[in-house]
Amino acid sequence: MPLDAISLQALVAELRRELLGLRIEKVQQPARDQVILLLRGSRRLLLNAGANAPRLQLTKITRDNPAEPPMFCMLLRKHLVGAKIADITQPPLERLVRIELDMIDDFGRPGKRTLILEAMGRRSNLILLDGDGRIIDCMRRVDAEMSPQRQVLPGLYYEQPPAAGRLAVTAETEEGFREKLAAAQPERQADAFLLDNYFGIAPLMAREIVFRATGETDRHIFALTAGEEDRLWHELHGFSTDVEENNFTPICLKREGRPAEFSCFPITQYGSLMESETYPSFSALLDAFYETRERLDRVRQRGAELIRTATTARDRMRRKLAMQEKDYAATQNRDELRICGDLITANLYRMERGQSKLTCENFYDENCAAITIPLDPLLTPQQNAAKYYKRYNKAKTAEKHLREQMEIARRDLEYLESVLEEIDKAELEQDFNDIRDELREAGFLRRQGKKETRRPAKPREFRTSTGYRVLVGRNNRQNDKLTMKDADHRDIWLHTQKIHGSHTILCTEGKAVDDDTIVEAAKIAAYYSQARESGNVPVDYTPVKNVKKPAGARPGMVVYQVYNTVHVTPSAEFVKNRQVK
Repeated sequence: MPLDAISLQALVAELRRELLGLRIEKVQQPARDQVILLLRGSRRLLLNAGANAPRLQLTKITRDNPAEPPMFCMLLRKHLVGAKIADITQPPLERLVRIELDMIDDFGRPGKRTLILEAMGRRSNLILLDGDGRIIDCMRRVDAEMSPQRQVLPGLYYEQPPAAGRLAVTAETEEGFREKLAAAQPERQADAFLLDNYFGIAPLMAREIVFRATGETDRHIFALTAGEEDRLWHELHGFSTDVEENNFTPICLKREGRPAEFSCFPITQYGSLMESETYPSFSALLDAFYETRERLDRVRQRGAELIRTATTARDRMRRKLAMQEKDYAATQNRDELRICGDLITANLYRMERGQSKLTCENFYDENCAAITIPLDPLLTPQQNAAKYYKRYNKAKTAEKHLREQMEIARRDLEYLESVLEEIDKAELEQDFNDIRDELREAGFLRRQGKKETRRPAKPREFRTSTGYRVLVGRNNRQNDKLTMKDADHRDIWLHTQKIHGSHTILCTEGKAVDDDTIVEAAKIAAYYSQARESGNVPVDYTPVKNVKKPAGARPGMVVYQVYNTVHVTPSAEFVKNRQVK
């Protein structure tokens, strides 16, 4: 859900308590719509001007940065590094935040800068102003063709977006409320009435106010009783009072353990359909709410080319395998071709050139039933027999060849499925680079220009409750290196049974490990597999010495014969708590 003006007000109040007076030490731009200000005291202020999740917050999630910073990032570094946060303000109930900054220019003179976040859906923007209120630059430039009413361009004086034209919810009186309610269309739902007449109120909160007043979220105005109208005003007025007094509580609503919505007030309208969890801060709430969504967005944006390449190759391999299986099935009937050749040879004395068919007794059949054999009238009887024998021998040779090719196709198909799983789990820019290199080496992606020298990403690292290290490969090449080179032969290798997933190594240092440690490592292995959302997942484990790589196998493909199996249910919370930052 988008961040509404009241949740933004709660965030601003929280950030003012923590950030005023802090200096900006670094500026990063990990994504096109995101800027991170690294502040003194290891605080990271995220400003997101994306259309789907515009917001500002303190974040503890580390984001990978591009090799070359964008031009807007370089501009922000020039003006903001070393600046001190003087104030953070929000116009009443507007989705806009101003960060006032005190800075020293290149000549040692004190100056002012203002960083403005407009968190307005698809019109979201991040704008840097000079001390006179002129625009230095912005994340998205808006010219006259895009918006005749309001341009956002370097050199222009900044103008705030026009007001919504509705009354602020905190400015309403009981008399005004009742007049608006009496003049409203009776068929209109009560929550829509609130959204039509007041700004600063989100759809979720409008439904909640109506639910608290009437017991329903979709009550129509004509169905309101006098008592419900009174309660509706009472709930709206109480909501306005809480907003004015900053009485906020960071709450996340979860459905089956997954974040679904968030609010700065308790929500009761869903009953037992959703669980409610309170967070210590709004920044912590937003980190938890958007973490999975941002990871999927990164996969969709940065991995789009890889997903398209791997999916195309996988689909092509599926079609190829289907055709091979069809041809292989046809070779299983080759004995009929040999029989036809034998019967033609046995009946040469009865045949003449130019026949289109031969009807004779099939002495291979128990009852010697009659059989009709198609012939090529342009060929002699001997040539027709030779043609059937040739087709028989060709089918016999093709069977062996197709069996080999089908085995290769199945291995390649399994490999491409594992690559798609890797892309889905990719988190860092380096992860995508490693997968791209892997696809090039495998021949599924064309090489372009000179090969870049990049340092491969390190495996994911975790610690069990008993202190043992657990390493998880990020891609197939790293899986091979982790299992076949880096791991000690006494370490424990774990992998989901017959399910695509990452190689997981429990580093034992030659010590015996207890069953609980094995279970914890298995939970991590199950989480980094296709069975992440499943329960009771079978995970095989065996000493690394029992894991072998067949000659010529694709990256990440191994075999093992001796193993044990444990069934676990993966948990994102458990994995997050065990991960080494």
